[in-house]
Amino acid sequence: MKTELMTASRLFKYRSYTPIPFVIIMLIYENANIWSLIAGFLISSFGELIRLWGVSWAGSETRTTGGVGSTFLVIRGPFAYVRNPLYIGNILIYSGIGVMSFAVFPWLQIIGFLFFLFQYHFIVKEEEKFLVEKYAIEYDNYRKRVPRFFPRLTPYRNKNLEQPAFNLKKGLRSEKRTFQALGFVSVTIFLLWFIGRI
Repeated sequence: MKTELMTASRLFKYRSYTPIPFVIIMLIYENANIWSLIAGFLISSFGELIRLWGVSWAGSETRTTGGVGSTFLVIRGPFAYVRNPLYIGNILIYSGIGVMSFAVFPWLQIIGFLFFLFQYHFIVKEEEKFLVEKYAIEYDNYRKRVPRFFPRLTPYRNKNLEQPAFNLKKGLRSEKRTFQALGFVSVTIFLLWFIGRI
């Protein structure tokens, strides 16, 4: 149990850095074609839209690396359909970049997908432990009705829970680093593909 908590804590703290080895491999072994570039970019963009929707509700607290925390139990926006929309967005972003690069396809993409499922399994357990302790029955009711990773079709509602306001401006500001990283990697893959065709 102690080892599991340490694993979850470390994965949570360094979750922004774990994609880096995969990205490096994708750039080194880039084997893109026009269709992989288009399909991968669309997948990544969809993932980023989910993230932007989520952080526009949840705010910049989702960026913390010091430990799990939250001011609100957010159940609006994408959180009304699935408990972990930001991690779904991340997986789509990483998968999209993998498809764009077409590096060691499909093995690198499968390994990456499985790794991030493993990582988020532990991170989510750590977050849920905190949410159960802080929000008790409200979170228990939410957890029973809203799936962890596979969205429900209708939004969950609880009028008794105070919610933050939707703030797209703050969401865009919070996602600045993600936009920059996604843009940099996408442009680099495109340039590697373009240069390889000359």
